[in-house]
Amino acid sequence: MNSSGNPVEGAGTDAGAVQPAPAVGAPLGIPAGGHVPVLLAEVLSGLNVRPGGSYLDGTFGAGGYTSAILATAGARVIALDRDPHAIASGAGLAAREPERLQLVRARFGDLGEVSQRLGIQALDGVTFDIGVSSMQIDEAARGFSFRFDGPLDMRMEAVGRSAADIVNEADAETLADIFHFYGEERMARRLARAIVADRIAQQFFSTRQLAELAGRVIPHKPMEIHPATRVFQALRIAVNDELGQLVQGLVAAERILAPGGRLAVVSFHSLEDRIVKQFFAQRSGRGQARSRLLPGEPSVAAPTFEPIGRQPTIAGEAEIAANPRARSAKLRVMARTDAPARPVDPRLLALASLPVHRRRA
Repeated sequence: MNSSGNPVEGAGTDAGAVQPAPAVGAPLGIPAGGHVPVLLAEVLSGLNVRPGGSYLDGTFGAGGYTSAILATAGARVIALDRDPHAIASGAGLAAREPERLQLVRARFGDLGEVSQRLGIQALDGVTFDIGVSSMQIDEAARGFSFRFDGPLDMRMEAVGRSAADIVNEADAETLADIFHFYGEERMARRLARAIVADRIAQQFFSTRQLAELAGRVIPHKPMEIHPATRVFQALRIAVNDELGQLVQGLVAAERILAPGGRLAVVSFHSLEDRIVKQFFAQRSGRGQARSRLLPGEPSVAAPTFEPIGRQPTIAGEAEIAANPRARSAKLRVMARTDAPARPVDPRLLALASLPVHRRRA
């Protein structure tokens, strides 16, 4: 989602652009003409990367953040990605840095399980770059983009229910909820009814089919974003449980970070940023008056994080000019305290979930 509130197709994980050969002063760890992720310098500064430190890149993507962290002498990285294509593309980097890079195919929401399996005790920093990558967007066969005609897929892991499965099988109420809550689409119910009506004659199997229907059903002006933008965002989030993974990843990072360790999260639309913002507010005790408890009121838990600098950090004009996808990026950074980690907050889970409707008997 861009700064004006409109989603930008392609914003998401490691959503950098292939840059022209950079001048002197190019980001560390990024080869000339290579992939540069958004807010790279700000993420490295937020993580406070230091020699010999241990870090986790929860969204490896094209390896931009991981490569930059490895440019610091002795720094070690555990990099996760659920996409088998991303893991395969990172094999060369892992082979060059076998002692300092461990590449793992896993969802960042499974960080807790991965850390137990690998015997990780504590980390100096964790970073997440949320959403879909430019590599995924630009590959028509993955079905993430309406700019290309391809299968209506959108699965990051190439397993499980696809976007076509949801569009062809879900009832109108469920589809409307997906488009409204995950895409913030005002015409959600109208679109859902149109899908259910049209799929009787012909089911949806291509991105073009769905994009054309959205163009017919959702009113829009020529200069506005394509009406399919929010629809595709919503389906992608639903297919991959992106918001649920974000909540689980934040909670897991809290458990695995050492005192003083940093958590740096880059988000690209309001749904993601709302969860990150709420998590940091809850865990930092913002707005809680610890000395004003009423008699018998339970004490407030000690803050598990404290904010680093002004929040959020956004891309500057030069970066946006070089990479328009950076326009919607927001970075939030917190430092771990020594307070005990907390369980997941139901309010965060509610932000990540569709509403549960009361069915009539």
